Amino acid sequence: MSRLLVDGDAIRALADILNETGLTEIEIAEKDSRIRVVRAPAMVQAMAPGAPQIAAIGPAGAEVAPASVVVDHAKHPGAVKSPMVGIAYLSPEPGTPPFALEGQQVSAGQTLVLIEAMKTFNQIKAPRAGILTRMLVKSGEPVEFGEVLAIVE
Repeated sequence: MSRLLVDGDAIRALADILNETGLTEIEIAEKDSRIRVVRAPAMVQAMAPGAPQIAAIGPAGAEVAPASVVVDHAKHPGAVKSPMVGIAYLSPEPGTPPFALEGQQVSAGQTLVLIEAMKTFNQIKAPRAGILTRMLVKSGEPVEFGEVLAIVE
């Protein structure tokens, strides 16, 4: 069994490039060798509206940045997720009112978003009746499979 030689300096250099550029993955290959460095994308952090800001005191009495709340919309019971990759549209045509607005009552089966995939417009409907509390995409934005589009409570 051959032993894999790892160049720690090359890995550190690639990790530095990831940090500097904001990339999530980089790979170099030369002859029979290949080094690939991957990092998970950073989670989106947001302060909850009206949430108290917590100031912590660090070493030497210096104030540390306020704590933030990580919001994971995917675990919300009212999350409406994209069933496909495509482009999201919030209204049936440009210049027309959106299917639903935040704060509006929606009924089960009401169209919330259109996703264009391969020149086909697919209706994404409210899974249940409730209030559309958050629309997490903008019209014309690309969306990924499983991405949370909206929250219906």
